[in-house]
Amino acid sequence: MATLDVLLSVALGIGLAAAVGMRVFLPLLVMSVAAWSGHLTLAPNFQWLATPPAMLTLAVAALLEITAYYVPGLDNLLDTIATPTALIAGTVAAAAVMTDLPPLVKWTAAIIAGGGAAGLTQSVTTLLRAKSTLGTGGIGNPIIATGELTGALGLSLLAIVMPIAALVALILFFWLVFRLVRRLKRRRQAAD
Repeated sequence: MATLDVLLSVALGIGLAAAVGMRVFLPLLVMSVAAWSGHLTLAPNFQWLATPPAMLTLAVAALLEITAYYVPGLDNLLDTIATPTALIAGTVAAAAVMTDLPPLVKWTAAIIAGGGAAGLTQSVTTLLRAKSTLGTGGIGNPIIATGELTGALGLSLLAIVMPIAALVALILFFWLVFRLVRRLKRRRQAAD
């Protein structure tokens, strides 16, 4: 049973970290509310995330972040700032829910898997927004922002309710992105 608990906590951490790559504060807010309501267990050093002041701070930050991504120009600037922030927040999100691991293993997994998932997701969304800005002059960016918002919320909730399903969905998403990038490279090479 302990192995299953470890697997679930790692899958949960990776799912939440990947959601952080789409929106930094919303998945942390979801974590905070879930922990406060008793639906999520946090590691002892992260119990502060389940406090009302943390929830209020994260709610304000999430609202500001969501709103800012709908402002043309500011959305691209936020992507620049969000990249290093997502790496750190993804690591924290993963470490906060990996409760049954020794500290060295937990932090190694949180940095590599959590920070890596957040960084990879953030890279995909940043590239998508840049392509949208170039292709539509920024007019298509609110559609991207809505997709990221929906993805961050959906993946956060899925990770909490069904961590393994969230991990499978994440692997499928990255596989599809990889295939799309490969297909676009082939088309570009054929056109040259």
